[in-house]
Amino acid sequence: MTTSIKLGGNEIRYISLFESITGAVARDCVIDDDRIIFIVKPGNIGLAIGKKGINIKRVRDFLQKPIEVVEFAQSPEDFIKNTLAPARIKMITITERRDGKKVAMVTVNEKDRGIAIGKNGKNVARARMLARRHYNIEDVIIS
Repeated sequence: MTTSIKLGGNEIRYISLFESITGAVARDCVIDDDRIIFIVKPGNIGLAIGKKGINIKRVRDFLQKPIEVVEFAQSPEDFIKNTLAPARIKMITITERRDGKKVAMVTVNEKDRGIAIGKNGKNVARARMLARRHYNIEDVIIS
């Protein structure tokens, strides 16, 4: 079950700009310190990226910030898988701890462990933030 997301004025403006440039439908926008992350409707990832990445380049050039795009999914497992792409995920198990907090245990192909974690943990941090924001999952652990 997804949670309701509150967007501020900047997020709404960025989504409007993103949609007008790419033609893809954005469900959410997260403004991070060093990047902007757009969550697009399922099936819109190709449209958002564009042929040879042209749409992402246009948005990046216009906003002067790195842009990341993640495809939304109805199940939390598929959504986490999308946040960690292009790493190959073997299995995702979501468990609820005694204190009521949900944790996602992600088993990754050994060769893709570095991709899933990312430089300085950037990719797994993105997965944690988006899983918490959309599915109330407190932590994503890569194994």
